[in-house]
Amino acid sequence: MGKAILAQNAIVSSVPIDAELLEILACPNCKTPVKLVKNGTALKCETCHRVYRIDDDIPVMLIDEATIEPELAG
Repeated sequence: MGKAILAQNAIVSSVPIDAELLEILACPNCKTPVKLVKNGTALKCETCHRVYRIDDDIPVMLIDEATIEPELAG
């Protein structure tokens, strides 16, 4: 049973988020368009650096659920 749980958790969505949906999605915090990151498992706002996870092909666009990634020096 332990292996079944590990296998289930290892499944990654093979269906990318719909391109039309991605075009209209914006960060609820600063209203900036978001981009797909982390192999299609999250959406990131380049302005406020919030990362919104995607659960079962559904973007979780809740500010309180987002993580904030530091800005990369470039």
